Amino acid sequence: MTIKLITSFVLAFLFATAFGKYYIPWLRAQKAGQEIKSQVEWHKSKSGTPTMGGVIFILAVTFVCLTVGFDGMLHGQFVHIFVLLFALVFGAIGFLDDWEKLKKKQNLGLTARMKFLLQLAAALVFVLLMRQIGYVRPNLYIPFSHRIIAMPEWLYFVFAAFVIVGTVNAVNITDGVDGLASGTSIPVCLFFVTISMAWGEKFLELGIFASGLLGGLMGFLVYNFNPAKCFMGDTGSLFLGGAIAALAFAYDMPLVLISLGLVFIIETLSDIIQVTYFKLTHGKRVFKMAPFHHHLEMGGWTGKKWSEKELFVLFTGISLAMAIISFIGVYQRFA
Repeated sequence: MTIKLITSFVLAFLFATAFGKYYIPWLRAQKAGQEIKSQVEWHKSKSGTPTMGGVIFILAVTFVCLTVGFDGMLHGQFVHIFVLLFALVFGAIGFLDDWEKLKKKQNLGLTARMKFLLQLAAALVFVLLMRQIGYVRPNLYIPFSHRIIAMPEWLYFVFAAFVIVGTVNAVNITDGVDGLASGTSIPVCLFFVTISMAWGEKFLELGIFASGLLGGLMGFLVYNFNPAKCFMGDTGSLFLGGAIAALAFAYDMPLVLISLGLVFIIETLSDIIQVTYFKLTHGKRVFKMAPFHHHLEMGGWTGKKWSEKELFVLFTGISLAMAIISFIGVYQRFA
């Protein structure tokens, strides 16, 4: 099992680094550059940087699932393919959004309503499918307490849709600084790989997917670290959010996302708080700018202006610490 997980990581990393070497120049030749929000003036120099770079790690993890994961398929194990297909649906929604932005030459793609409806439909179909084939149950496992709470089926589906759509958009919001979404997601993938090793062969296929995504992200980070040669775009961030949400449900422990995805939650809450407070007070702000990483870039409440590399280290460090804490909270479940 360990050999397959290591192989998945290595193959995905090599695939991503090799593919990116040719894919990014091709994106430049196609003039697939991202427009920067006018509010983020200090990022204006990045305007025109190739977007849709998430295709790099998407293809890397797909390659791993179809090669290293092929033996599992021969034995009737398809859970990693279901997770991949689900994430690909979200990646396709992100691609449509990126495509609209490129066509319009501005940082506005699909409408918020359209994206929400597409994501909600994808989430409900995934949960229904996983329920039908027995990978999820209408029960909630509580990390750290090791208790299980039974839920009415309809309520579980509502909860699942909320968590999935929320996770996808939280990862998307975090993708606002070079390498930030990649860096914060790497410890999350490492958590799922480690939990697969701890829980044994039953979770091998999910571990292959998580390990492939881990390798793909690290290979992508070669090009996405500051100064970024390409951005993952909504194609990448929505795929990534979909993959993380799907893994949490496939392992039958969605509530672990509260601790595991703390960085994503902070980013999302900062956005919600800012918008709500702005409307209630007719123009006042809690943060200098939302989401939270922009607040820190602008000097936060202390006056220290965090650089992109410092933000990467801070957020990735917090994510790693929360991945370790999350592992402690759940590893005894099937160990």
